[in-house]
Amino acid sequence: MTSIAFFERAGDPSGEIRYRPTTFAASLWAPGTLNGPAVCALAARAVEVEFGTEEFLPARCTIDLFKAARDVLTSTRTRLIRSGGRIRVVDVEIVQHPDGADEVVVARGTTVFLRTSTNPPGERWHRPPEMVTFHPPATTGDDLAPRFASDAPDGGLGEWQRDMSGHQNGHRKRIWTRAAPIVPGEEPTPFQRAVVSAESASLISNWGSTGIGFINCDLTVALSRLPHGERIGVEADIHIEDDGVSVSNAGLYDADGMFGTALVTAVNNAAAQIDFTTVDTSERYREA
Repeated sequence: MTSIAFFERAGDPSGEIRYRPTTFAASLWAPGTLNGPAVCALAARAVEVEFGTEEFLPARCTIDLFKAARDVLTSTRTRLIRSGGRIRVVDVEIVQHPDGADEVVVARGTTVFLRTSTNPPGERWHRPPEMVTFHPPATTGDDLAPRFASDAPDGGLGEWQRDMSGHQNGHRKRIWTRAAPIVPGEEPTPFQRAVVSAESASLISNWGSTGIGFINCDLTVALSRLPHGERIGVEADIHIEDDGVSVSNAGLYDADGMFGTALVTAVNNAAAQIDFTTVDTSERYREA
């Protein structure tokens, strides 16, 4: 899978590491812009490479996507805010470098690392197994394509399919996805896979009967553990919308069960509405 990636490494006279977006980072919202998973992926990688350790879990990662990222050279800046015995906090900026123009910050994030140990004594509420509605489909190791499913009109669980167009409806949705590498030759880590996949919370929560017209301006990923395996499931759990603003929460799953949640807020972007009955998103997987 390392033959594809969101970015390629690019040299710079200053010695700063920069990244050139590939076609896999392209957004469907507008030509010449980058998709949310690519931007979030770069932020997660920078934080983990600089400050990740085995003793600390990246328990919460919040990324603010406040400006459209363009198809230009991009870099990251990280800063350690707090380094304690149980809590570490790291900030990151995604910086872009247009030709002949000043650099611009297009996203920023904060990751909270918590030291792992054992659970305290006592019993606490958990969702009962019979209430779990996410059950991953069978896929092969060389299969890159995501699977989509939505609830049936009668409220039952719908079947998993490759084709997105069959799920353009007003029902609850879920996806079983495999995160692309961030840079060539480097497999994404469990944390990076979690963040990249979690950005799909906006897709499955804001995608309705006419396509998707809300665009998320942030992503918050909360993890109780790192995911196992290459595939991650994202299932819509809560969605509310009023006056052109939506709030969505999704559950994150691997083959062993739920390991985290994803929260996104989004704003009306109906002027660039994406209709998945007319857009073929499978081309990039065929190319891979």
